[in-house]
Amino acid sequence: MLEKIDHIGIAVKNADASIAIFNALLNQIPIKEERVESENVRTVFYKSGDSKIELLEALSDESAIAKFIEKRGEGVHHIAFAVDDIYAEITRLKNEGFVFTRDEPFVGADNKLVIFIHPKSSNSVLIELCQEIK
Repeated sequence: MLEKIDHIGIAVKNADASIAIFNALLNQIPIKEERVESENVRTVFYKSGDSKIELLEALSDESAIAKFIEKRGEGVHHIAFAVDDIYAEITRLKNEGFVFTRDEPFVGADNKLVIFIHPKSSNSVLIELCQEIK
C-alpha cells in the first residue's frame, strides 16, 4: 500500500544555486546531501512536515536528470511514495497494469530501495516507490 508521500523530487541544473533558493523558501538548511553514483546524480534533501523535498543535480550528461532538464527544463521530476513492502507493491501495481522503468528495485538515495513507474502508465507523472533499507 502506498503509505504517504515520502518526497517530491525536483530536477535542478545547479544544486548549489538551488540550495540558496530553498534555504530562503523553507527557512532551513538541507538535512542531507549525497551522491548516487549509480544514477549519476547529486541529491539534496529538505524536511517539510512528514515529507521531504529532494533536489536532483545531474553529475553527467548521461544522467536521467540531465536528459530530463534538456527536454523539459528544471522542475518537478517525480513524486515518491513510501511503501512497507516494495516487492508486494510492484506485483500489485503490475497486476493493475502499471509499467515500471526497470525490472527490479535498486538502491537509491536516502537509504532507500526504489523503483519507478513509467510516466506513460501514470498520467505522465513519474512515480517512485521507496522502502527504507533496514
